[in-house]
Amino acid sequence: MKPTERVDFSKFGVKFQENLAKLIMINRTFADQIGEVFETSYFETRYLQEFTNLIYSYKEKYKVHPTLETMASIIQVEAEDLDDITKKRIRDFLVRIYSNPELDGEDFIKDTALDFCKKQKLKEAILKSVSLLKKSSFDEIAKLINDALKLGQTNDFGYDYIKDFEERFLVTSRNPVSTGWKEFDDIMGGGLGKGELGVALAGTGAGKSHILVHLGSQALKAGKTVIHYTLELSDTVIARRYDSCITQTPLGDLNSFKDQILESIQEIEGALIVKEYPTKSITITNINNHLEKLKIKGITPDMIIVDYADLISAKKSYSEKRHDLESIYEELRKTAQIHECPVWTVSQTNRQGYNAQLVTIESISEAFSKCFVSDFIFTLSRTIEDKANNGGRFFVAKNRFGMDGIPYEVHMDTSKVLIKILKNQPSAGTLSQTPAKDQEQLLKDKYKQLMKGDK
Repeated sequence: MKPTERVDFSKFGVKFQENLAKLIMINRTFADQIGEVFETSYFETRYLQEFTNLIYSYKEKYKVHPTLETMASIIQVEAEDLDDITKKRIRDFLVRIYSNPELDGEDFIKDTALDFCKKQKLKEAILKSVSLLKKSSFDEIAKLINDALKLGQTNDFGYDYIKDFEERFLVTSRNPVSTGWKEFDDIMGGGLGKGELGVALAGTGAGKSHILVHLGSQALKAGKTVIHYTLELSDTVIARRYDSCITQTPLGDLNSFKDQILESIQEIEGALIVKEYPTKSITITNINNHLEKLKIKGITPDMIIVDYADLISAKKSYSEKRHDLESIYEELRKTAQIHECPVWTVSQTNRQGYNAQLVTIESISEAFSKCFVSDFIFTLSRTIEDKANNGGRFFVAKNRFGMDGIPYEVHMDTSKVLIKILKNQPSAGTLSQTPAKDQEQLLKDKYKQLMKGDK
C-alpha cells in the first residue's frame, strides 16, 4: 500500500517556511493572495502555524493587516493559552523579523508557495468532483474546478484605503546619507535618502566631478558602500581624487605621501568601487546589470554616483537630445528606487551659466524635464575671480524635503578636493536670482515653448 503523502511544506525546509511566514507578516497583498489557498497546517512546526493563525485571525476580525508593533501586542494577549515553548518561539520569531525585515528570494518563495497551495485546492476540487460525476452534475463540476483555478490569483490592485490603514501611520525610514554639508543636511532631512535622485548643476570646468567625489567621500567615511561610475575621467584619476579628499593631501603631492595615504584609507569602514566606461558607450541598463553582478558577490550599494548622466546613452534614440536626456534621468531615478539607495549625478549648464555669478535652474542644459524627476538640485557658480580665490556659490534650486531658493557662499579648493559651505550667506538682494517659488513654473513654461517648436 502506498504511504500517504504529507500535505505540508516539509520538503522545502524550515528556512523556506520561516521566510514564507515572514512574507505573510510584512506583505499585506501577498498575505491576502495566498490566504485564499493557504492552510496553517501546511507548516510543519507549531509556532509558525500559530503565528500565521494570529495574523489571519486579526485580519478577519479588524479587516486590516497587522503591523509588527500590533503583532507584538497580539502575541502578548492572544497567545496566552499556548504552551511556554511555543509562545517563546513565536516571540523570538517576531523579534527576528523586526530586526531584519529584508527578505532574499522573495519571488521564489511567492511562486513556490502559491503553486503548492493552489495545487492542493485543485486536488480537493477534483476529489469532490468524483461524487458529483456519479450524479452527472457536470455544471457543478465545471464550477467547482473553475472556482479552484481562480483562487490565489494576484490581487494587488494598489494601496487599499481601508485594508492598508496601518501602513500610513508607520514611520518610514529614508535612511539618508549625509552630504557632509550640515547646511544641506538640515534642509534635506539628513541628506539624500533611498530611492532619491540628487543633481548638481554647474558650468564647464566649475568642478562638477569634485562635488561627486566629495559626496562619495562623506559616505565612505560614514561606513557606506559607494559605487562610482565615471564616463569622463579614468578610474585611477577618480580614485586619486578620493585620496586627496579623504586625506586632504594636495593632488600634486599624492605620490610623495603614498604610504601615509594607504594607512589613512585602510581605517575607513566604507567600501568604494569605481567603474569606468567610455563616454556614451553605455545605457542605464548596463549600470543596472553591473550592480546586479556586484550584489551576487555580496556588494550592495548604499550610494550610487554617476559622473555624469548627460554622457549616458538613452536606451531608445529620439530625434531631440532633450528627449534622450529626459529618458536617461527617469531611468536613473528608477535605478535609485530599484536598488533602494540615493543616486547622485551632475549636469552641465548652458552657456548662460558659464561664468555666471549665480546659476539658477533656468541655466540647465538641453532638457528642463530632467529637473522634474529629481528630488534635490543645487547649482555651483564660479566666476574666473572665484576660481582664483577658491570661492564660489551654491544655490538650492529644488528641494522636495524642505526649503529651497537658498544661496550659500562656498570655499572650494580643487587642489585637494575641499568644498566647504561658509557661514556667511549672501543676502537675497546682493545676487540676481529668480525666486524659488517661480522656478518650477518658469521651467514648465519654457518646456512648453520647446515642445511647441517640435510641432
